[in-house]
Amino acid sequence: MEQNNSLAIFQGKEIRREWFNDEWWFSVVDIVGALTESSNPRNYWSMLKTRESEQGIELSTNCVQLKLQSADGKYYETDCASTEGIFRIIQSIPSPKAEPMKLWLAKVGYERIQEIQDPELAQKRMKEIYKAKGYSDDWIEKRVRGIAIRDELTDEWNKRGVKNDKEFAILTAEISKAAFGMTPTEYKEFKGLKTENLRDHMNDLELIFNMLGEASTTKIARNKNAQGFVENKGAAVQGGAVAGVARKELEQRSGEKVATPENYLDAPEKEKRKQLKGKKIKAITM
Repeated sequence: MEQNNSLAIFQGKEIRREWFNDEWWFSVVDIVGALTESSNPRNYWSMLKTRESEQGIELSTNCVQLKLQSADGKYYETDCASTEGIFRIIQSIPSPKAEPMKLWLAKVGYERIQEIQDPELAQKRMKEIYKAKGYSDDWIEKRVRGIAIRDELTDEWNKRGVKNDKEFAILTAEISKAAFGMTPTEYKEFKGLKTENLRDHMNDLELIFNMLGEASTTKIARNKNAQGFVENKGAAVQGGAVAGVARKELEQRSGEKVATPENYLDAPEKEKRKQLKGKKIKAITM
């Protein structure tokens, strides 16, 4: 799944997590930051481990190192703990948020069990999160559909011998470059984004052409039985080109560019949609 599906929110704080060994594992540094409001939760965690070790308690034994995305967009080995491990860590941190955190962890775990039994619940919760952030129903439907298409593509890559994150990123960049003339990194710069998720700042047409590029890549990889990184790179270029040709045709006929520097940092998507609609009505009536 995409990055935003590996995030959970506790009292307004983002907690990174990874589904590992059939359960959620949470970033310890993020948990510590949410509990303590420390300006340097990484240092707090380090000192906590040292202090508890002096008492004969090894908190790190509750942790595993998992690769999580950092604020700079790169992935780093990060101390993570399961719900049971986090409960143990919470006991070592004096905080009025300890009990609410325990209740939150129990709720998150229960929701995941529900989602495994009924996958539609995951989509429903995702839609609720986007709606709370100010996205319109039309945009949300496209975004959720795009996530499903992306998941289908990455599953296909896994089956065809594309395994590590670096190769995934290269193939994704090839699709984007062929579809929009920009890699995802260049696209984010174009939109004035830093650590934000690019797709969360795409408009309807951008999402549609992004979906077309990825769905086409999946279709081509299957039909050509692409195996390994090199062959799948060729499929990615061709799949992105399908979207690129369609995009250029629309731009020529409509007289407008599909990719825009517009983002939703200063106002929610729903509000900007209303503003754009108002401008179009005004232009027609003038």
